[in-house]
Amino acid sequence: MNKVKIFIVMAAFVLFGALAAHAQEAAAGKIGYVTLGRVFDEYAKTKEYDAVLEKKTNDYQQELKAKVDKITEAEGKLALLKDAEKEKMQAQIEKDKADVMEFRRLRETDLRKERDDKIKEILLEIEKVVKEFAEQQKYALILNDRVLIFGSTELDRTNEIIKALNDKYPAAAPKK
Repeated sequence: MNKVKIFIVMAAFVLFGALAAHAQEAAAGKIGYVTLGRVFDEYAKTKEYDAVLEKKTNDYQQELKAKVDKITEAEGKLALLKDAEKEKMQAQIEKDKADVMEFRRLRETDLRKERDDKIKEILLEIEKVVKEFAEQQKYALILNDRVLIFGSTELDRTNEIIKALNDKYPAAAPKK
């Protein structure tokens, strides 16, 4: 009889321990992670914006090259000019060089600010989609892979987030 009581008490402890662990797991919710760099890179808006930024950068570089070529051409003509014309041309060259430096500074600052603003916008969209995904799928925690030392591939939700992100915020149709 004593052995039966001990067995029942032990079974009850095991059962309650299992139930407590299950209850704790249910309360804690599911955990997942995403590879943020991959989500960012495979987001259609990121690819679209990269193309826009590349075009703006190329346009800027062509405009800068034209300005520098004009200065170089003027410097090449300096030796052929008379002293009075040479001084006037030299003053113009110095002014053009200063203008190019200012043009370069302003344009690079504008491009950098535009890039930073767009990155911030994209990251906020990613954050919003991850939050919505976590709430819909009942995740208690979705981590960024950069804070992980190890994460089981079963917990990786990157592909699902990329799909949800591209579905929610599709890229604009290509311009013809």
